Amino acid sequence: MAEAAVVQVAAPWVLLAAVLLGALALAGSSLDGALAARAAGRPAGTGAGRPLTEVARLMRQRRRTTVAADRLLWRLATSSFVVAALLMVAVVPLGRWTLADASVGVVWFNAVDVLVWVLVWLAGWGPNAMHSLVGGYRFLAQAMAYELPLMFALTAPAVAAGSLRVGDVAAAQSAESGSGLPFVVWMPVAFVVYCIGVLAFSVRGPLSPAAGPALAGGVLGETSGLDRLLLLAGRSALLAAGAAFAVPLFLGGGSGPLLPDWAWVLVKTAALLAVLVVVRRRLPDVRPDRFLALGWTVLLPAALLQLLVVAVVVVGRS
Repeated sequence: MAEAAVVQVAAPWVLLAAVLLGALALAGSSLDGALAARAAGRPAGTGAGRPLTEVARLMRQRRRTTVAADRLLWRLATSSFVVAALLMVAVVPLGRWTLADASVGVVWFNAVDVLVWVLVWLAGWGPNAMHSLVGGYRFLAQAMAYELPLMFALTAPAVAAGSLRVGDVAAAQSAESGSGLPFVVWMPVAFVVYCIGVLAFSVRGPLSPAAGPALAGGVLGETSGLDRLLLLAGRSALLAAGAAFAVPLFLGGGSGPLLPDWAWVLVKTAALLAVLVVVRRRLPDVRPDRFLALGWTVLLPAALLQLLVVAVVVVGRS
């Protein structure tokens, strides 16, 4: 088993992690806005500044209220997406440093992903409105299709590294203590399935019918003001957190020439985040029923086959 040289850092570094995650989420939102502006025939610069403009607008906007809304659960849901994203990156090593060097970091990420299920559904349930509730149920149907493939995609790197600690998985890909080959090279199916899962739990791109215009905004439809700001920021933060977790899992962690290890983690995270944002703009929305069929008949068998290949390779090496 590869041992990771990871140092668990003190509480003040939580603020730095939040700042880095926020910066990545803002960068992803700015790129998304620039792509949207260019697609509409406007200068890309006008779209890149839209996230900051939207923050200022929503901060001034009043919160919307609905009849017989469950305000406690509604507010809890909208304010917890950012917290879930921070919990995901808590186990991601930034070079030698990590907020929580958990021995079951891979399982922790999967558990927080399931927590996102609850948050999205509560965001749909809380307003006591038809479109938002249907959006919540649509997400649950979609989650049934992506969760098992995502779980097996997360398992493949852990099996290859012989550990559920995220630092060990990253170390197993380094030239010093591992093979020196990023897992994405010989686990491409697991990587693709993982990226699909990231788009799904962040309710973005082709997997965003739960918050799409076909449902008048779905889980976003009744939100406004600070509630809408927190929900939108949480979706962007979840996308950035998913990109960050892929770095130690599939992209070799901090391995790379010239730059320090923590810088490589940030560079790889930003690069994958940009790819996910571009994919979000390139692909059309997928209906939940079609994604259910895709998840159970294509993604799940493919992820299982990838895991089987990894297990055979590991047994062959031992």
